[in-house]
Amino acid sequence: MTESRFHKDYLPLAQTLYRIAFYILESEAEAEDAVQEVYAKLWEARDSLDSVDSPKAYCIRMVKNLCLDRVRRAQFISYQDVLPDKMCTPGPDDTIDAKTRLNKVLEAVKALPERHRNVLVLRIVEGLSYEEIADRTGMNYLTCRVLLSQARTKIRSKV
Repeated sequence: MTESRFHKDYLPLAQTLYRIAFYILESEAEAEDAVQEVYAKLWEARDSLDSVDSPKAYCIRMVKNLCLDRVRRAQFISYQDVLPDKMCTPGPDDTIDAKTRLNKVLEAVKALPERHRNVLVLRIVEGLSYEEIADRTGMNYLTCRVLLSQARTKIRSKV
């Protein structure tokens, strides 16, 4: 499949895929990550996409399966056994743990490649949309989404 055909047949489906992902995952960030992961998988398998009769149906099935897998994985983790029955004021150890975690996050952000860090700051700190980030940086809309998704993944792995 050519890049132009991919742009014509698959990229316009982004909003539809996002709405489906958001409906299932109930989280903007998770939905954005899921759609980004679908597009990454589609791009990697672009040579076999010529045999797809209905790109929209194919993408919807992909995003639905991916989101349901994420929900199933999340259900295995039960926080009810870990969380206390009553919320209490944080003690000195809790404050130290929070500061340590914050420092780890800041170090992980500093360790990101410049492009990843810039997109992350523009999205999270400045609250810009992907379109605004693309306009400001001169990058493609999807490139911004990929970089943000990769940045989040790298931070999660280090924290």
